Amino acid sequence: MTGSGDFEPESERVTRQLRDEIIDGVREPGSKLVERELAAELGVSRLPVREALKSLVTEGLVTPRPRTWAVVREFTAADVEDLDEVRAALESLTFRLAAQRRTRAGLEKLRSDLDAELAAAVKGDAVGARRAAADFHETVTALADNELLNELQATLRSRMRWLLGQHDDLEGVAREHEGLYTAIAERDVAGVAELASRHLISGRDAAAARRAHP
Repeated sequence: MTGSGDFEPESERVTRQLRDEIIDGVREPGSKLVERELAAELGVSRLPVREALKSLVTEGLVTPRPRTWAVVREFTAADVEDLDEVRAALESLTFRLAAQRRTRAGLEKLRSDLDAELAAAVKGDAVGARRAAADFHETVTALADNELLNELQATLRSRMRWLLGQHDDLEGVAREHEGLYTAIAERDVAGVAELASRHLISGRDAAAARRAHP
């Protein structure tokens, strides 16, 4: 800690680390999360681990078990279908609003996310590309400038970041995002709606292929 503004409670640090490892696939679905073992691994007491596991249960990434352990959630086909349906409903509105309401500063942030994704994809950095792709979607939500959409996105954030990472075509997804960026920049509401619809379908197909050939 270098100053009061840099302070991060242990429970938040542990939550962030475990969240990233689950979304990035470092901790695989079904793997055990035991308080005592995690505390030793992360060099903290059991209390922040306990708080982190509670937070991750609320976020939908972890399934609780009796007493002092949990497991990384195994998303079923039905779970993924539910997430896809919600994503389809929200993104259709989000992309259209973003095209109508985008600002210069917002576009610069979106371009930065896209450039990071493209660079990572070209290098074959799957984790970096998927994280930047999820950042791109979150920036689009911010550009939509709708407080309720932002609240919904915050509630679903972890599960949506997981869902958006269920693909292996890093450059293909980045190219689709580039088209979406251009449509938003040009305020092409009809065009961005069409591209968003195609993006949802290709994402759904990619996730299905990944589940079929893990």
